Amino acid sequence: MEGIISQCTIGDKLIISSLTAINIYMNSEEIRHKFLDFFIKRGHLLVPSASLIPKNDPTVLFNTAGMQPLVPYLMGVPHPSGSKRIVNFQKCVRTNDIDEVGDSTHLTFFEMLGNWSLGDYFKEDAINWSYELLTSKEGFMLDPERLYVTVFEGDENAPRDNVAFEVWKNIFKDAGMDFSKRIFFMGVDSNWWSPGDNGPCGPDSEMFYDVTGELTRGLTKEEFLDADKNQQIVEIWNDVFMEYNKKDGNIIGKLKNQNVDTGSGLERITCIVQGKSNVYDTDIFMPVIDKISELSSIDDLRSKRIIADHIRASVFLISDGVTASNTDRGYVLRRLIRRAVRYSDKLGIEKGGLKSLVSMFVEKYKVDYPNIIEKQDLIKTEIEKEEVKFRTTLKRGLKEFEKLSKHNITGSDAFLLSSSYGFPIELTIELAKEKGVKVDKHSFDQKMKEHQDLSRSGAEQKFKGGLADSSAEVTRYHTATHLLQKALKIVLGEEVKQKGSNNTKDRLRFDFNYSSALTDSEIKTVEQLINEKIDEALQVSNVDLEKSKAIATGAYHLESAQYPDIVTIYFIGDSLETAYSKEFCGGPHVKNTKEIGHIEIYKQESVSEGVRRVYVRVV
Repeated sequence: MEGIISQCTIGDKLIISSLTAINIYMNSEEIRHKFLDFFIKRGHLLVPSASLIPKNDPTVLFNTAGMQPLVPYLMGVPHPSGSKRIVNFQKCVRTNDIDEVGDSTHLTFFEMLGNWSLGDYFKEDAINWSYELLTSKEGFMLDPERLYVTVFEGDENAPRDNVAFEVWKNIFKDAGMDFSKRIFFMGVDSNWWSPGDNGPCGPDSEMFYDVTGELTRGLTKEEFLDADKNQQIVEIWNDVFMEYNKKDGNIIGKLKNQNVDTGSGLERITCIVQGKSNVYDTDIFMPVIDKISELSSIDDLRSKRIIADHIRASVFLISDGVTASNTDRGYVLRRLIRRAVRYSDKLGIEKGGLKSLVSMFVEKYKVDYPNIIEKQDLIKTEIEKEEVKFRTTLKRGLKEFEKLSKHNITGSDAFLLSSSYGFPIELTIELAKEKGVKVDKHSFDQKMKEHQDLSRSGAEQKFKGGLADSSAEVTRYHTATHLLQKALKIVLGEEVKQKGSNNTKDRLRFDFNYSSALTDSEIKTVEQLINEKIDEALQVSNVDLEKSKAIATGAYHLESAQYPDIVTIYFIGDSLETAYSKEFCGGPHVKNTKEIGHIEIYKQESVSEGVRRVYVRVV
């Protein structure tokens, strides 16, 4: 390839410019492994992606950031491997902006590439390596003259990050560039990372790339802010320097260990390296979108992108054990599949046509995510089953529409059809037009926005609380979850397995497979078993073992999950061999069961077919 053409859509204008001549093309797999190899050569241990279902953070539905599975180690727990340098690629799911999917950048499933220092190297090495990987022949060979960076300007809680500034200053000076037009100090909203009101936090340095090729001369700060607003530059990497500790929203001092947490989105960096105008034009999606075009009788690019994104996300969710339902993770999966079906109908794709896309994604990711090969048939079955259920729901929705269409359809009517029956507003408008009635789309849009804002706010708070809350209350409930699972296995049978959990400072919620509601007697017995073990004041300990040896201990773990070579087992009792309960887990936990206090199961309910949920609180 004699050069790469860079394209960027700004408003309705397509800007095209030539990258520095590069006689190489890198596909997404090569980009992923170039990142990993770069840091492995610099002493980092490669750890596999964690499941999309959080193991150490039961307060969130999915892993939504690369750092999420590593929170215990960033907070001071030694990594099971003993390594202080880690590199990984982490699968993530976010659905806060699901209605934006199909534009140039938004995705529900994505991968984060990260390198991590757990009390080892700090700002100088992290920044220098970031620059080297982005611009050198060993890395992505991006044009350094199109690179801009931001650093923390300081506030009443923490000083200006002069160390990061000096490192970048020397980098740009050595490259013969005017650093004053490359480095910009920004406030806490832009360049400070914090998981919430408690825990490790610190300044960060963000890297931006000029996607137009027209801003190589350097920029003033005002020009930089304007270019960012107009998407002429895009963020491609972020180095977070965790050096402070926060409690109740206030910085209380510096951490014992200074950590580095970096993140670069694979889809975005692939888009930049391949010189594409959007993530869907990369090798990650184009073969699938081309296949959708073959199956479709209608040319609608946004619909094709939505289908590709949603099927890819569904493939990974199902492979990690999520099944479609009306609550929590299952609801997210159901919504993704049904939206894909909806848009496939819009494109005129025959029923069952989505299954062929599954095989394409399995082939694409089978090397780095081998569990999707094992689950391939299950994935197809689940998607096909949900498609059939959705079409049945649509029939019920049509009956409801017939009732509502006897008069003009209000915003509330349209929202009901959308939220309860899966009717897209476009379908409601089309059917209403045939009936000769009007739809109050404006009021519908307002109601939908209110719903999205509420969902987004809830999701953000949930994510924030999950990372930040290692309070005594949540810690007690985390250990109580282990006792609960053991008691359920004793009372209901060893086949009982965890399907999800959620802990707050007020209660724990636990999902598990079981075919019927628990009787009053079963609930009383489970409570009694847990409280007996609490009264026995059993010691809670942990040990790190090689994965094969850890499995051999009989400790509970998820068979479908991908664990590192060294895993942590928390056990309750005098020893690992004689422990009452032992599980693969990352904490946090109490030191003694007596710290939990007596519990009661105060509520139970059905989550989906074959899955029960119980609520537990300390009394």
